[in-house]
Amino acid sequence: MKEQDGTFTGPDEASIYYRYWLPENSPRALVVIVHGAGEHCGRYYHLAAYLVEQGFAVASYDHPNHGQSSGTYGTVDSFDHYLKTLVAFQQQLADAFTEVPRILLGHSMGGLIATNYLVDHQDQFAACVLSGPAIKSDLQPGFLQMFLIRFLSRFFPTAGVLQLDSSGISRVPEEVARYDADPLVFHGKMSARMVSELFRGMDRIQARAAEITLPMLLLHGGADVMASPSGSVFLDENIGSNDKELHIFPGLFHEIFNEPEQDSIFVQVVAWINARVTR
Repeated sequence: MKEQDGTFTGPDEASIYYRYWLPENSPRALVVIVHGAGEHCGRYYHLAAYLVEQGFAVASYDHPNHGQSSGTYGTVDSFDHYLKTLVAFQQQLADAFTEVPRILLGHSMGGLIATNYLVDHQDQFAACVLSGPAIKSDLQPGFLQMFLIRFLSRFFPTAGVLQLDSSGISRVPEEVARYDADPLVFHGKMSARMVSELFRGMDRIQARAAEITLPMLLLHGGADVMASPSGSVFLDENIGSNDKELHIFPGLFHEIFNEPEQDSIFVQVVAWINARVTR
């Protein structure tokens, strides 16, 4: 497996870090991974390595204010910055991977970004895979709490209001410990503006889900307390695609690619992609 990394210019001149994982021969397709809140693209190395073994190229990047990209951890000015960053990355990929089918793969907040992006740009991809997409959340504040968050978002946008509990990512203690020790993972409270913008993104995709007609594979841990499985159920029931599959895995936590069952899930993902990529 060959690896490349570097930076490109994102919205507001942000320096965005990216990685490519490449097979020795010409790839059958390109899988574009969009990672979750507070983490970074390097956490998908094991998934990328498996995909490369199957003949795919893999590309990913760190969102603004994440990982090795520029900006302040735990913040964002607008949800649209995530979408504009993916636009810029797609432009870079057009030069590096010509005439290669693309598969979009989003996890958690990355699934929220991916679905919002597909509403206007689904012609760029052959299919989409979502892992625990943050379409609905059991952590969603009540009416009064949301009012306060929106007030803080407007007048005190960097105030920390929500911290993720790392114990919910996996049933494997070593995975949780690795996450907790990772210096590129944000372990503090997300800002009021970031939380408000994430819920705005959820509202937007719930209103426009029917506009997505791309083939879609929805994967969710049944015991996910960070992104509700009901979000994947909602997409399955509301997107306009005639080619869609929903799999909720009983007992699995949020990061299904870091659960004990990960190998069988990898096989399932590749089989689904292979059925939709002719190259």
